[in-house]
Amino acid sequence: MMKILLFVLCCALLLTSCKENATNALLNTYQQRLANVLEITPTDTPPLNLPTYPDTRSLKQPVADIRMGLLDAYELRQCGLFQLIAERNSVLGKVQDQTRQLRYELLFLKQLSHCLTVLNSTSELQSQLNGIYQQKQQQLPLKIWNMVFTGKEWRQQFTLGHQLLEPQQVGGYIETVAAFNYLDTLTTTMTSQSISQALATLTPSHIEQLLYHQQQIHNTQYLGQLFYSMAQITAELNTITAQLTQHENNVICGKNINQQQAQYLRNVFYKYYVNDIQPYLSKLQSQYQQLQPYLNSLYTTLIQHHTQPPVTMTLYARYYFQGEVQRQFQQATIEHVRYWQRLFERCQFKVGHQ
Repeated sequence: MMKILLFVLCCALLLTSCKENATNALLNTYQQRLANVLEITPTDTPPLNLPTYPDTRSLKQPVADIRMGLLDAYELRQCGLFQLIAERNSVLGKVQDQTRQLRYELLFLKQLSHCLTVLNSTSELQSQLNGIYQQKQQQLPLKIWNMVFTGKEWRQQFTLGHQLLEPQQVGGYIETVAAFNYLDTLTTTMTSQSISQALATLTPSHIEQLLYHQQQIHNTQYLGQLFYSMAQITAELNTITAQLTQHENNVICGKNINQQQAQYLRNVFYKYYVNDIQPYLSKLQSQYQQLQPYLNSLYTTLIQHHTQPPVTMTLYARYYFQGEVQRQFQQATIEHVRYWQRLFERCQFKVGHQ
């Protein structure tokens, strides 16, 4: 019985792995149908040459480790800082991931700000805490950078996918938008105001949302898939458009001329591009436009606060965060539609009539 179950499971996994991506299938069918009408062989799309996400070592910003002992335990207990320091100095506290480290830094800064208002301003401890407060404040943009761009769950969002998003795929998009909206708002808040004002408005529950969003994106790589899909679709459309344009003069139109070939092309255009591909392109564009402002704002804000990214990250950000991937995507779509506009005008086809 066990052998039968294992056999069935292996077969199911094999079938799943062999299943063609629905978007790939749609684009391949569209190109093949057009080629059939033109009586040509479809042109292969050249491999992508895209900016890739830099390695962790080159992205990690050096940050001095500032830790407090518990010599002044009584006074620290009085202002609520003792427990935080004890947790950080524990065995578990020393092996926290990047997200939990940033959570600690924010909670620590918030509580430290409170301590500075209640401790005796002439005490030696108050002077020591004030120095730590200033250092922690200066380090915060670097801590945020390290979490966003080198933390495991966050880093995997920026790593390019290798599969086109499926037409009906929705899992991961909402969570990704929410996560980067939160990060952008948090970063802007903590860097654009005076730190004391920012900490006053930052509640512990808002800080805890860091862990919530980390958990939400843990099993998804939607952003990397979106970036890859837009770049690959751009290449596919450019290939198809070039193929159509190359044979444009061979499609005969005019009065008292058999326009059957042009009519067949029009039918393929409506059946595949208008009905299925165009809605898919609009979906990609809409999702990118929703995410891009958060990504660009987050990146730009951190750069403005003395973060020094490697050249490879600058190239990556220019392409994906600052809109170059979208510009090329839009241009490919425009050029493709222009071919069909020329054909419809030349053959006097009415838009919307098949």
